[in-house]
Formats: sequence, C-alpha cells, structure tokens
Amino acid sequence: MSHSLSCVIIHVVWGTKFRKNLIEPLIEKDLHAFLYEEFKKLKCPAIIINGIPDHVHCLFRLDRNQSVGAVMRQVKGSSAFYLNQHPLMEEKFQWQEGYAAFSVSQRNAIHVYNYIKVQKEHHRIQNFDEEFEELNSSLNPDFSEDTE
Repeated sequence: MSHSLSCVIIHVVWGTKFRKNLIEPLIEKDLHAFLYEEFKKLKCPAIIINGIPDHVHCLFRLDRNQSVGAVMRQVKGSSAFYLNQHPLMEEKFQWQEGYAAFSVSQRNAIHVYNYIKVQKEHHRIQNFDEEFEELNSSLNPDFSEDTE
C-alpha cells in the first residue's frame, strides 16, 4: 500500500487558568473563529468548538503526522497570545496547564458533537469539575485484570 489512511477523532477539553470566567460572549465568537483557523493550519480540522467562560471543548480530526500534545501546545499558545491582544480582554489571559483528550470512535462522534453543541445548557446543571469526572469515568474503562 503506497498511501496511509488515518481517521483519528479527538475530543479535547482545556480551561482558563484558575478556571477564571474570562471567555466572555463578546470574546467567545472571536476565540472560536481563531481556534477553527488554528486547527485548520495544523491540518487537524475542528468539527465543532464550544464552551463556557472557563473552558473550551473541541472535537477535531488528528492529522496522521501530528500528536495531540503538539497540536494542543500550538493551539493553546497561539490562542493565549491572540486573546492577550484582543481589545475586549480586560486582564492577562492564560490557559491552565494541560488538557484532557479522549479518542472518539466514528460511531460515537455524533454523540460527542451533540454533547459539545449544548455546553451552555449542560453547565446550567453541572459544573466543570463534575463534568470532567463524568467524562473521565465514562471514557476511561478499567482494563485491569480481575484479581479476585
């Protein structure tokens, strides 16, 4: 086979430093547009981006020549720089260290897409810590051997 085929879909979540509510509605639209362009530049097109004032969710296709870590370093670094230049950003902007990334099967991609789409409604009933714990437990099955 002379060509390589890859379809790796990633759901990534990252937050503002100290979970400060810095992504205000007037900034959010610009940030999301910027993020779509950054993922596109990296040949990792974003399928959907959404979030609330203290964190962002993105579903994207990972290019076969990229790593999740390299993509997120670039996206977080360039977007923090962008936000610090934004005329409506009233204080220094920083992302928290790290991110959470989960692989998504093609079959489940539509469910994750819909989940990201309704983030604002979702967070009226569940905070970020509860959401992260739920994501972590539902998307990280225990593969350890049964010791009993």
